Amino acid sequence: MSILDKFSLSGKLALVTGCKRGIGRAVAEAFAEAGADIIGVSATLESDGGQVGAAVRALGRNFFSYQCDFSDCESAKNFALKAMSDRGVPDILFNNAGTIMRKPAAEHPDDYWFNVINVNLNSQFLISREIGAKMVERGSGKIIFTASLLTFQGGINVPGYAASKGGIGQLTKALANEWAAKGVCVNAIAPGYISTDNTSALRADETRSRQILERIPAGRWGTPADLQGAAVFLASAASNYVNGEILTVDGGWMAR
Repeated sequence: MSILDKFSLSGKLALVTGCKRGIGRAVAEAFAEAGADIIGVSATLESDGGQVGAAVRALGRNFFSYQCDFSDCESAKNFALKAMSDRGVPDILFNNAGTIMRKPAAEHPDDYWFNVINVNLNSQFLISREIGAKMVERGSGKIIFTASLLTFQGGINVPGYAASKGGIGQLTKALANEWAAKGVCVNAIAPGYISTDNTSALRADETRSRQILERIPAGRWGTPADLQGAAVFLASAASNYVNGEILTVDGGWMAR
């Protein structure tokens, strides 16, 4: 197999959560361009897949659309079971669904905390457990989480988000420890400051946005497309000996 062939996802089935926009959409389109069919799921994804479904089909791949409320853990688990019943066990699981709620820790409401933890951590574990168990039975699979710079740092005014993304980092390592020898690679991508809905408040704050840009060696906010190469790498045979890695794609933020 040539080195370029190792990056191919031809014939693979990839499940991408939070795929309607932002990073999830970019990754779904990248997987499709690399050859994979896509199971896409978001809380409000259209029955035909909307724009991401159209983009995937334009690349000659199939797109299967689902909705799921990831703040409801039972719904998340049931979605994983239904998707596998409908489409079979995916070769690739990209856990990207996420949310962020901002308020200082001393004022952080219970519902903010529990909503973020359920969406960003609890539901992702349940989906990974159900699908990962079937990947282990099969002896192959790729699971990729969307981590964060706050997997490593504490952040400001986002205690639930920081806790959830710290948990994702440890969950990545825990699952990798158990499943690597069984043919299932579990890794994460930690995006830097990416221009998405989740960072709109930061970009709108002129002072904070300037402070962020001053620290990024690349001198710019990232885009969802900046994550595509890393995602395809971790989903492909090119990364078969990569396990428990949290790959930062951050314009150099963590180096400074």
